[in-house]
Amino acid sequence: MNMHKPLLLLWLISMMIGAIIITTTTTVAAMLNPIDFLALQEIHSSLEDTPGSNFLLAWDFSSDPCSFPGVLCSPTTNRVVSLSLGDPRAGAPGLTGKLHPSLSLLSELTDLSLVPGRVYGPIPPSLSLLRRLRFLALSENFLSGPIPQSLSSLPSLQTLDLSFNLLSGSIPPPPPSLSSLILSHNRLSGTIPSAIGGNPRLLRLDLKHNHLTGEIPPLPQSLRYLALSSNNLSGEVRNVLPRLRMINYLDLSSNQLSGEIPGEIFGFDSLSVLLLQRNRFSGEVRPEGRVGIGRVDLSYNRLTGVVPEELATVESLYLNSNRFTGAVPMRFVERLMGGSSGLQVLYLQHNFLTGIEISPAAKIPGSAAVCLRYNCMVPPAVESCPGNAGEPRSRSPEQCPEWRG
Repeated sequence: MNMHKPLLLLWLISMMIGAIIITTTTTVAAMLNPIDFLALQEIHSSLEDTPGSNFLLAWDFSSDPCSFPGVLCSPTTNRVVSLSLGDPRAGAPGLTGKLHPSLSLLSELTDLSLVPGRVYGPIPPSLSLLRRLRFLALSENFLSGPIPQSLSSLPSLQTLDLSFNLLSGSIPPPPPSLSSLILSHNRLSGTIPSAIGGNPRLLRLDLKHNHLTGEIPPLPQSLRYLALSSNNLSGEVRNVLPRLRMINYLDLSSNQLSGEIPGEIFGFDSLSVLLLQRNRFSGEVRPEGRVGIGRVDLSYNRLTGVVPEELATVESLYLNSNRFTGAVPMRFVERLMGGSSGLQVLYLQHNFLTGIEISPAAKIPGSAAVCLRYNCMVPPAVESCPGNAGEPRSRSPEQCPEWRG
């Protein structure tokens, strides 16, 4: 209740001076609701243009605020319905200063955004008073402190983007109306809230590059985009991933996830990118169904068994730095020779593979990147390995008891 007292005072003051605003400003400026007029003045006073920006310079309160850059008003209610703080053009300098609590006085606001800049300080908890807010994007600034728990109560919010800031603390439960939650590149900790699984409208969940821990909870089947990379998540995913049959992009890389990779996910019709590298996945890879994924990265895990022939349909395949054994299936060679319509990247270095049926004189298309270095065989003479593949072309015989090379 305490956080509302200053706002209530501002509202009372605005009502008292409303008549003064109407009589002392021009006729055009008087068209805007006096509460919104006062709120814009407070917002203007708490922000500044960074060098090279003239955005706030154009906010001349002797003219109609509805004509200000970034301000959109409803012609029927004379209220501000959309506010974009800063020049939205790519590369334009942003703003500095703090977000003023008076933002919450713009009670008809549906869209609030802040362009990349140097705005710092906390996110005002009073933003939860914007009951019509559908779009809230405050990314690429220096906002700090926790994400206000009160934002969970916004009944109409569909997009929340607070990425690339300095936010810390736990993630509050998202509003049930949310379709896009983007909190990547912050300092958030704790677990992923289980309430996310009960959000039937969520399409995009991006929490990468934080300090999240614990297991991945059940997620809504509606998801199309999931990015949880570069956290400290652990546990198995066999009860989480098979539900996501509508997923297009899946990135769980650089965590501590373990167990087997569910074979069902390789056959998902909509999946185009699967990134599971740099985890602790183990066991054999057993794809189910036809694999139509464009890019698959399972590198830097503890996967064993043979390289699945079903993965030869992938355009870019990264299986390096695992424990695969046996010969590379002939289907991969056929796909490599297919030119631009075939396999474009095949990284199998740092495994225990024993052979590949490819002629030393074979000409691998220049568009393809192939690396078989540091296995239990002599790799092809022509390779295109990444810089971290290392110098030894083959493993020592002591590491390859079945090698007859």
